[in-house]
Amino acid sequence: MLQACVDALVQEPDGCYVDGTVGGGGHTEAILQRLNERGRVIGFDRDMDAIERVRLRLGEHERVSLVHENFAMMADALRERSVNEVDGVFLDLGVSSFQLDEAERGFSFQGEGPLDMRMDQSQALSAREWVAQTDEGEMAEVIYRLGEERSARRIARAICERREVRPFELTSDLAAVVERVKGGRRGRRLHPATLTFQAIRMVVNRELESLERVLGEMLLRIRVGGRFVLLTFHSLEDRLVKQFFNRHVRREVALQAGGVQVEGERPFVRWISKKPLMASEAEMAENSRARSAKLRVIGVEG
Repeated sequence: MLQACVDALVQEPDGCYVDGTVGGGGHTEAILQRLNERGRVIGFDRDMDAIERVRLRLGEHERVSLVHENFAMMADALRERSVNEVDGVFLDLGVSSFQLDEAERGFSFQGEGPLDMRMDQSQALSAREWVAQTDEGEMAEVIYRLGEERSARRIARAICERREVRPFELTSDLAAVVERVKGGRRGRRLHPATLTFQAIRMVVNRELESLERVLGEMLLRIRVGGRFVLLTFHSLEDRLVKQFFNRHVRREVALQAGGVQVEGERPFVRWISKKPLMASEAEMAENSRARSAKLRVIGVEG
């Protein structure tokens, strides 16, 4: 869906665009290719490995600035760089393929690695520590709410019983406990541990909190005629995005995240397309992770 994302985002070839999740750099590079010599891209990622990867991919480029920062802090980081308005913001809310495929990052049960899951390796809380210190009730609530896992209570109980015997160190330790609770994979489309891993990753990285903040703050920093383009991959993110923008469509944007009143003129927003754009059959065949992708686009009007 790379071209669809860039088509939706770039309306001014000499504009300033933000890629809030540079990942492997594919979208960043594609945005840059749509711009003329006056256009620029500011790329963010909380994963320093991603920043270094994109820097190597694009080389030293005067029209690209890369910032090691969570997109939740994007508005502050832009203000520090004297960037008050941009022509568009793009967020790919999926987990990076590089993170999933590198066992040592601890995001996946497919390969054995440390139970980590931190997108930003400099943050203190890892999945191992969260699993070790969270009480059973809170753990069950998180797994149910963020993973939409029906067996959340039984899984939380099994995790807490297992950690009394010995601590969790590896992704395979956690996957094995969940699999014992839910049974084997036979006849299942998803691995039994998929939803539990998703929930723990989301709470460790505060993913929904970060999304709520960036929506509230960056919508007010997009110029009239600009776009806010988001690629979501599961129902919680997509529901949050849809509900947030539905509250503002055809209405004045009056509040920042946290309810801070904003002075001055406030833009109106509209859905560019009422329904999200989905991946094509060809795209899904090429990348199975695209099956759950939804592209949502908001336009900012005067």
